[in-house]
Amino acid sequence: MFRRGDKIEIFKKSGDEGWQSYMDEFVGLHGIITDPDTVINDPDALVEVSLVDKGTHRVPQDCLRLLEE
Repeated sequence: MFRRGDKIEIFKKSGDEGWQSYMDEFVGLHGIITDPDTVINDPDALVEVSLVDKGTHRVPQDCLRLLEE
């Protein structure tokens, strides 16, 4: 489960239906979790991330991995 403030990388395209073709350019980018949807507590829910130089987006969780602090 992701937490607000976690540093992440979008390391692959997602197989989730929430993945849009414009998101392909996000693969390899780093960012910070801004809204992990902990209220929903659903591992399939989209999470909000702030990506370096790309703004804030909602992306599926299966394309994210935590970066070491």
